[in-house]
Amino acid sequence: MTLINRPPVAPTAPILAEGMAKVPPRRGFLRENPSLPWFLGLLTIFTLMVSVLSEGLGVGALSTSMVKIIGMTLCLCLIAIAMDVVWGYCGILSLGHFAFFGLGGYAIGMWQMYARTEIVIRDSMAGGVLPPTPAEVSDAVAAQIFGVVGSLDLPLIWSFAHSLPAQLALVVLVPGLLALVFGWLAFRSRVTGVYLSILTQAMTLALALYLFQNDSGLRGNNGLAGLQNIPGLLDVPQAVLSVWFLWASALALGLGYGLFAWVVSGKFGSVIRAIRDNEARVRFLGYNVEGYKLFVFTLTAIVSGIAGALYYPQAGIINPAELAPIASIYLAVWVAIGGRGRLYGAVIGAASVSLLSSWLTGGGAPNIEIGAFRLMWADWWLVLLGVGFVAVTLFFPKGIGGLFDKLVRKQP
Repeated sequence: MTLINRPPVAPTAPILAEGMAKVPPRRGFLRENPSLPWFLGLLTIFTLMVSVLSEGLGVGALSTSMVKIIGMTLCLCLIAIAMDVVWGYCGILSLGHFAFFGLGGYAIGMWQMYARTEIVIRDSMAGGVLPPTPAEVSDAVAAQIFGVVGSLDLPLIWSFAHSLPAQLALVVLVPGLLALVFGWLAFRSRVTGVYLSILTQAMTLALALYLFQNDSGLRGNNGLAGLQNIPGLLDVPQAVLSVWFLWASALALGLGYGLFAWVVSGKFGSVIRAIRDNEARVRFLGYNVEGYKLFVFTLTAIVSGIAGALYYPQAGIINPAELAPIASIYLAVWVAIGGRGRLYGAVIGAASVSLLSSWLTGGGAPNIEIGAFRLMWADWWLVLLGVGFVAVTLFFPKGIGGLFDKLVRKQP
């Protein structure tokens, strides 16, 4: 039998067409993030409703303090989204992201205290025979701010406190550089898991203990106060300022949600999810795992700093206790309750816990008396939060966001 070598037959057009049809088409950005338009729409409607009900620009159904609480809650939702990206999508359980949040607050608070004190000093010196020199004004501002900690000199870190653009740049640069240096040292050493969480917690604790010292340059335990008074807008009522900050917080939250929705989409999102699930395999495939982790860690730190810069002018005060490790642990609890790995889950968790905490600890919920026993919510709130966290972990391991997915018949 003679074997005849025949040239391979090229596939016909129908076969090629059939093979090409089996290749799944590339999904668009909105198809990968169907929650984005819904979230932005609901956030816009919610912000408009609060504005209409506010005292400053609306009918007065919501008090100024309540509008501030809502604005601060939106800022907490933004840092919760950042935490969800670094933990829920990339698998880095950071227990130090609230440190970046606090650093952003300190950066903007330094300008607020300096500028407001400078206005007061200049007004008090205006009646003199000779106008004050810049050095006299600077010395008087330093004595006014740091006299409470026994100092009359302006610390070096306050060199740019007179400049709003410089301090706004520091809101981004300080958290970003700290995260970049810390992340580079930790990730290049391939520290992972619980050891990395301990390192982030140690970083936060060290920073908080340093800021508690009077010679830290940030007034020690006294912190920065009076941040609700915005220099240049001292004549604007707090009721109006609260609505303005509400708009700024809602805008930052919407932009942050869109930014992180873009980050977790496409190839980049697939890689960081793969790092979360099996870091060694992703490294074996040739990806720069440390580079991906460092980018996510630094970006989320910067967004956390921006959230803090919007939060503390509404809170009115910031001190080193805000940077304590327990705050970052609470942040992880919010994300776990809402459902990590879902951006809207982080928002649900942060908003529900924050508003519930304000209601229970602020006197909104009546205390319960059962015989000789009196249940005071302000004392038992943390116990309730712990019980709720355990219950969600046991019965809804994917959080409230996972339950929401089931209700709308989506794949978890």
